[in-house]
Amino acid sequence: MAEVSAQMVKELREKTGAGMMDCKKALAESAGDFTKAEEWLRKKGISRAASKGDRVAAEGIIGTYVHGGRIGVIVEVNCETDFVARNPDFQDLVKDVAMQVAATNPKYVRREEVPTENLDKEREIERELLKQQGKPEAMLDKILVGKMEKFYERVCLVDMPWVKDDKKKVGEMVTERAAKIGEKVAIRRFTRFEVGEGIEKKKDDLAAEVAKTLGQA
Repeated sequence: MAEVSAQMVKELREKTGAGMMDCKKALAESAGDFTKAEEWLRKKGISRAASKGDRVAAEGIIGTYVHGGRIGVIVEVNCETDFVARNPDFQDLVKDVAMQVAATNPKYVRREEVPTENLDKEREIERELLKQQGKPEAMLDKILVGKMEKFYERVCLVDMPWVKDDKKKVGEMVTERAAKIGEKVAIRRFTRFEVGEGIEKKKDDLAAEVAKTLGQA
């Protein structure tokens, strides 16, 4: 089996729009031959789903998920037709997305939504940490690329490892499901609620409470 480099995976992904793991597997199965790798993706239906990128997904459903009465999620996932929106496979996908949001608490759907100032701040923090670790100045930019990828995996829904199979990203899972469904599918937005979130909880002074109780005795 041919060795597959990160650059090869990147090039195939940019060309086909398929997920990284799918591109890596396609190249491995095709001994590094890009033409055969593209054919492999097409046969699996993965590249075909990616080619729908210029089509509009304006239908879909609002899905909900509640966990233990303490965490609730509302998600909007879009598809191209109302017919597919009623498809059980599509509805299962929406439920999986809602469960992912409940479990991982992402901040954004995709990396393009992260504010520039947040990215700059994260790079600044990581760069300073690398300097403190004694990393060579010439290597910092290269190391930061990997650090920022990890950052996206923590805060962006489609870049997160899927909770049901951490070998896949959520975006890759959606692409595979879209290929099966036969339409463009896109996660548009979500809202996550957690009981007590954002409320400043009162911290009782136990010592003062005990002293008050003893004084009243």
